[in-house]
Amino acid sequence: MIEIDDPADPRLDDFRDLSTADRRPDRPGGRGLVIAEGVVVVERLLDSPYPVRGLLGVRRRVEALGDLPAPAYVTSAEVMAEVVGFHLNRGVLAAADRAPQPDVADLVASSRRLAVLEGVGDHENLGSLFRNAAALGIDGVLLGPGCSDPLYRRSVRVSMGHVLRVPFASMPNLTEGFELLRHNGFTVAALTPRAGSANLADAGLRGRKVAVLLGSEGPGLTDEAIAAADVAVRIPMADGVDSLNVATAGAIAFYAIA
Repeated sequence: MIEIDDPADPRLDDFRDLSTADRRPDRPGGRGLVIAEGVVVVERLLDSPYPVRGLLGVRRRVEALGDLPAPAYVTSAEVMAEVVGFHLNRGVLAAADRAPQPDVADLVASSRRLAVLEGVGDHENLGSLFRNAAALGIDGVLLGPGCSDPLYRRSVRVSMGHVLRVPFASMPNLTEGFELLRHNGFTVAALTPRAGSANLADAGLRGRKVAVLLGSEGPGLTDEAIAAADVAVRIPMADGVDSLNVATAGAIAFYAIA
């Protein structure tokens, strides 16, 4: 552990001004680092294949982590807030480089239950989906067109670090991706509230190789994605409610196919 009391110390540059837009890995100028916040999430980062570059925190939070594989910069909460750009009540951060992601064909071939996302752009929803996927036995996540970067700081935080353990791969062309899934014995089930969709509980998906297709937070799945799926399924809801948050809907669907 290395004591630092100067917020301008260049050794802290990985953690500097995290609240500004250009720190996002999916924006021009973003460094693409993986940032974990809080003891629990940092522990999951330390347990992951992502190469840790360093840690920053107050002493008691850093000491709670035990043996560390990288330099840990110990400072006050005030200095930490000045470096990061906001007050961090979790008391510790870790920065890591990205790890290679699996090839989409390899991920499909090694899985039985997958989530396929189209246009999920909200980082908090994305983090929640990964947390739900980890909890409910989803083997991996395929990111279709329009999805945000799941390794953005907010997604990592909301997922409680589970985005670091659930494998994911990019699948920019859904039509080709669906063919790959079918070739590997998957049924592609599009989750949509539209009329004519089968009741999720009655669709006979439990125990089969299933890829659950989930759409963007506002309009949901595109017509093209639904048409290309093998079956359209819906979650029955009370009158007057037209939809659920995408992460909530995903959790229900993941449970239904487990």
